[in-house]
Amino acid sequence: MRIVVILFLFVLAAGFVLTALLAGTSGNWVWWILVVLTAVLVAVGIRDMTQKRHAILRNFPILGHARYLFEFIRPEIQQYFIERNTDGTPFDRDTRSMIYARAKGTDSHKAFGTELKVNEVGHEYLLHSSAPVAPNKEQHRVVVGSSQCAQPYAMSLLNISSMSFGSLSANAVLAMNKGAAMGDFVHETGEGGLTKYHLEHGADLFWEIGSGYFGCRTPEGRFNPETFAQKANLPQVKGITIKMSQGAKPGLGGVLPAAKVTAEISEAREVPMGQDCISPASHPEFSTPRELLAFVSQLRKLSGGKPVGIKFCVGSRTDVMAICKAMIETGVLVDFITVDGAEGGTGAAPLEYEDHVGTPLTEGLMLVHNVLMGAGLRHEIRLAAAGKIANGSDIVKRMIQGADFAFSARPMMMATGCIQAQKCHTNHCPVGVATQNKRLMRALDVEDKGHRVYNYHRLTVTEAGQIMASMGLRGPDQLNTRMLRRRVNLQSTRSYASLFHWLRPGELLENPPASWRDDWQEADSDHFGEHAPVHFGIPSTVALAPDRQIREPEDAVKPTRVEPRDSQKVQPVPSDATRPEGQPGS
Repeated sequence: MRIVVILFLFVLAAGFVLTALLAGTSGNWVWWILVVLTAVLVAVGIRDMTQKRHAILRNFPILGHARYLFEFIRPEIQQYFIERNTDGTPFDRDTRSMIYARAKGTDSHKAFGTELKVNEVGHEYLLHSSAPVAPNKEQHRVVVGSSQCAQPYAMSLLNISSMSFGSLSANAVLAMNKGAAMGDFVHETGEGGLTKYHLEHGADLFWEIGSGYFGCRTPEGRFNPETFAQKANLPQVKGITIKMSQGAKPGLGGVLPAAKVTAEISEAREVPMGQDCISPASHPEFSTPRELLAFVSQLRKLSGGKPVGIKFCVGSRTDVMAICKAMIETGVLVDFITVDGAEGGTGAAPLEYEDHVGTPLTEGLMLVHNVLMGAGLRHEIRLAAAGKIANGSDIVKRMIQGADFAFSARPMMMATGCIQAQKCHTNHCPVGVATQNKRLMRALDVEDKGHRVYNYHRLTVTEAGQIMASMGLRGPDQLNTRMLRRRVNLQSTRSYASLFHWLRPGELLENPPASWRDDWQEADSDHFGEHAPVHFGIPSTVALAPDRQIREPEDAVKPTRVEPRDSQKVQPVPSDATRPEGQPGS
């Protein structure tokens, strides 16, 4: 702060000296500049000393504004001048540079060697072969569709993950759709509905159905089978995804504030204008694993037998087991499961959810793969990985951990022009990707960005194929858990084959291992969650006091969704400051 104050005083003094010099050589009119400048500074100083919103301005009038100036430009200073190539979150500079280079179809190579700390505990690496093979000329594809699916689909190893129109601009959706159509890979719609922009260029679509049933809902917010059937049978729609939870905010729904609900969004989502568009935390159409599968069966029938899957961030492994038990008991299968990691992205979520709720992708993916394998269902059900997948090695790594293919969201945004400004929730995205501001989205050229999305996908999937060839493999079906190693301490590394317990096909049905037995026995197709009594490890609880009245401030207002540094008059929030997106569906 001392340095800031000194610099500010230096600049201020230099300005006065320069003005005085000009006054001595150019006449008396220049003195008026000095008078006006002084008057403005005095007025600002008086205002700072009398206002009550900012303590720093009351204590340091005029000078305190330097703090807000530097705070305002801090992200740009941090990103462009301070962070190293391996710094920066959620994606570091090296990763972003690689995405931009591939999107432009230019050289994404790097000189002089890795900057990663390869001897650090937790570092992971793939094993190459002493006899590499030639990479496949054609991209590997995975057939998605169980024995109950009438219209299976051949899926690319990398696809566009769920991002809704409303969160993304129309031009961003159009660009991604164009790139997916050119590259013959899937564009997942996001829960914001199947819009005209998703259909514009004819890309293959997986329509995501969230708890708000946008685009196929009744006025009361329940599922509308007639509207769903009409859209699900469009030729561009190749599959249906039921979103149960999202990695960045599992157990929480979403809110699109009324101010952002444009006429186009209102039409696409079938929601009224002038009201917040709310996705509840849970689906009103089902509340148990058995009911979930009945909903899956209904959607498969209404869509003409297209693949129907579910997407979630793993919470309790008992939930995963309960879904598998329900499939065994009812005979109804899902065609695929998408596991979203806690490190996945979102347009907006509370910091506590982004940082501290949900299972990371590695643990979640291996858990679901193991349970499907142990329940004897893995051969029927395809498994997808979603959450911070950006390059070819990410794809190969996730396939070793159990995935058949992958979805990617933020890297696809970067290919479309995103600069990781992290302004998605403000409607002020500087490059027009995550905004409904027509002036900002105008800068996003659909044709150019569509080519970039195509290039990024093509080169990244090609790189995944090249890595497998360097491992001596002809295709993903030859990958195994011995090929991925993790440093566990300063002296040794271990392969995933020895580091984790992998279940054999049907093992949970025959003789569950001790570490899985209790959860498998507890899992119930008629309940989500862990419901068995716990006789140990119970934390102390605080009883509610229902008769205690909370005194409500007279001037309480609802909390607003603004940047923390935005200047505004602060009002107390009401005692019932709950999140509408945290309420279950009804």
